[in-house]
Amino acid sequence: MFESILCQVTEYDPDILDPLIELAVEIAREGREGRRVGTVFIFGDERAVLAKSRSLILDPLFGHPESSRHLSDPSLRGTIKELAQLDGAFVISGNGIVLAACRYLDAIGAEVDVPLGLGSRHIAAANMSAATNAVGIVVSESSVVRVFCHGKLVAEIIPELWMIDHAAQLRGPVKRDQVGELTVLTPSQRRASAVK
Repeated sequence: MFESILCQVTEYDPDILDPLIELAVEIAREGREGRRVGTVFIFGDERAVLAKSRSLILDPLFGHPESSRHLSDPSLRGTIKELAQLDGAFVISGNGIVLAACRYLDAIGAEVDVPLGLGSRHIAAANMSAATNAVGIVVSESSVVRVFCHGKLVAEIIPELWMIDHAAQLRGPVKRDQVGELTVLTPSQRRASAVK
């Protein structure tokens, strides 16, 4: 579904990354109980991510079997949407298992490029993506989903057309794709090759 983003993030299985981005978009659009929700997903390089993060509260996913924590489990989606209301990030393994929720991200990356105006979730995700080989997916309370890879913003998903002029943060030449009612912005090919 999100081919232009998957071209930017080639290290991970698109069959897992794509549904994770879809889940982030659902949270951005729906919120929870009538209010906007922001959260962070850190996908891949799980050992390094867990070493560079810590629990904020007792992990509500701890002790549950892996089969019920895989992104393909439909009942997990509702659980994640509920837990997204809590502070902290979700850590997801490269094979799609949600390993932890409510994690404080301690990583500081040397090569981080976060546009001005983006908050602490974005900075934390960018830092973790720079300090590890993980991908950071941020759901902003403004309903925009942003993807960070190697410390750089590589994609923005804007659910409503009127938000494009106000919410887009990517700099330079941008490629625009329509995915249903969503607008997906990624760096044009010239900039994408410089990101690698």
